[in-house]
Amino acid sequence: MGFEELGLSEKVMEGVRNAGYETPTPIQAQSIPLAIEGRDVVGASQTGTGKTAAFALPILHRLGEHGDLRCLILEPVRELASQVLDNFETLGEGTDLRCLLIHGGVGYGKQLDGLEDGVDILIATPGRLLDLMEKGAIKLDKIEVLVLDEVDRMLDMGFLPDVRRIVNKTSPERQTLFFSATMPPAIEGLAKWALKDPVEVEIGQRQGIAETISHAFYPVALGQREELLLALLKQTDFRSVMIFTRTKRDADRLAKLLQRENPDYSITVMHSDIRQSDREKALAGFKSGDFDVIIATDLAARGIDISNVSHVINYQVPENAEDYVHRIGRTGRANKEGDAFTLLDAEEIKNAASVERFIGQKVERRRVEGFNYHYTTLLDDDAPTPDKLAKVFSRRKRGKSRRRK
Repeated sequence: MGFEELGLSEKVMEGVRNAGYETPTPIQAQSIPLAIEGRDVVGASQTGTGKTAAFALPILHRLGEHGDLRCLILEPVRELASQVLDNFETLGEGTDLRCLLIHGGVGYGKQLDGLEDGVDILIATPGRLLDLMEKGAIKLDKIEVLVLDEVDRMLDMGFLPDVRRIVNKTSPERQTLFFSATMPPAIEGLAKWALKDPVEVEIGQRQGIAETISHAFYPVALGQREELLLALLKQTDFRSVMIFTRTKRDADRLAKLLQRENPDYSITVMHSDIRQSDREKALAGFKSGDFDVIIATDLAARGIDISNVSHVINYQVPENAEDYVHRIGRTGRANKEGDAFTLLDAEEIKNAASVERFIGQKVERRRVEGFNYHYTTLLDDDAPTPDKLAKVFSRRKRGKSRRRK
């Protein structure tokens, strides 16, 4: 099936061709006709499968020409909102529809000017949107299409009360599109409340890993994590690599370490302590190839669309199993192949077991050839799985507590 068969207008097809799109992904092929029909849609698919275009194209088709504010797209963070704006501007190039980005961390001037000039599609983060609504600068009573994107991330960030307040201000006759890479049970109540007779479009396992991604745990002894990271990078023929850390301090420290050990690397860092303008430069530079290594916290784990990331490295096993799916989903996007490495030491056994339970599969363990490993039981060929080890450690801790008593 081609995009021509989905029922999109010629003006929207002009944007599709300009974007270089040829064949719709499964989430696009199934969601777009339903959205064009006016149905509410719950779309769940693995990260990197084209969810943004799955809602952008039918919205552009429906709105057609410039008019009132008729579409609201809620995003959890400004980076995602900015990315969605880029997609709409590219795909809507053949239309006269106007888009506006609303988010915090910057002044109100340009945003207020944009509202005054007139806008069809508003892409916003909840906090700044509520702020402008309270000031009387935005009214949502004419909203025809509401998109709740990356809803699981909004849940993680505590935004659901704000989302409910915003949804309550929109027209009850609206169409609602609900998209996310994962759909945990906690947000099912929101979906039932916000959507009317929705059609569910689910591509692959909601908690699965794309088949194009090769991923593995790399066990390492305590204290050798930095050495193993350097060895991995040295032996890996990467085009571009994202390294995820738990803390901003780790991100800054690793950037200095890698730059010192290999001055040929072009490195940038992305986390919440860095100014918004510098974060945008870092992301743009990584996308364009000016930087071949980006070291980031989970700020960059969800939804950031960088199509040519060849490798992802988790410096630690993520504490939240869902973050594993989102992090390694930065590679292997749009049916391209990618590799994801996760460094694992004995203190992270419970986190590794949680990841394996969440994705429903055992993660392969690999060694780096020629690396001078210090001994750890995790390297034994007959070592128990992370799940079994986690249970053993848990029993030992409970036993110690009883003996102390």
